[in-house]
Amino acid sequence: MVLNARLDHRDPLVFDTHELGRRPGALQRLTRSIEAPRDLGIQGVIGVPEGAPVELELRLESVMEGVLVTGTARATAEGECVRCLEPLEQELVAEYQEMFSYPDADDRGRAKAEPGDDAEDDEDRLPLEDGMFDLEPVLRDAVVLALPMQPVCQDDCPGLCSECGARLADDPDHHHDAVDIRWAALQGLAGSPEDGEKDEMSGAEPGVDEKQEK
Repeated sequence: MVLNARLDHRDPLVFDTHELGRRPGALQRLTRSIEAPRDLGIQGVIGVPEGAPVELELRLESVMEGVLVTGTARATAEGECVRCLEPLEQELVAEYQEMFSYPDADDRGRAKAEPGDDAEDDEDRLPLEDGMFDLEPVLRDAVVLALPMQPVCQDDCPGLCSECGARLADDPDHHHDAVDIRWAALQGLAGSPEDGEKDEMSGAEPGVDEKQEK
């Protein structure tokens, strides 16, 4: 991955490594509180709301080929339970580790003779730019990996009633009387009128047919 735009040191997710001085073995620890960028999480499922506080801890270690960044991000994610559709909150702890390479060094820390020889390696490489790096793409990947694809409000959430949509956690005894389809037809016959009732409904007097036969 190659960053085309120049980094802005005022961006809260841009960090400066000049204090390490390209001395292999040099360490620097940083903490920073930032506001969550837009769409931080799994879109439409769960994520950290834009502007919500995110606490960052970073460990910068200088190595031959660049700066190894290890750290943790902590925040509160919000989403919706996939079973009962109720809103939920979840404490997020996302860990990350990434190598940011010096633009003039190969994988073994040596100066490149002809930059651009390994085009594929360059695409995967996260470069340092003027001694700075942008943590945002690394943070986004780490957050997505740390969040559940199917969040639930509680592990044993029973979800919703399939017949009426009621939330089962609010009424554990909720149920519907099941009707056996084999008896449904008989239940219909049970309410049918008797022979006498049929005669009354048709307007004929009982015994009229018998007189006509005589």
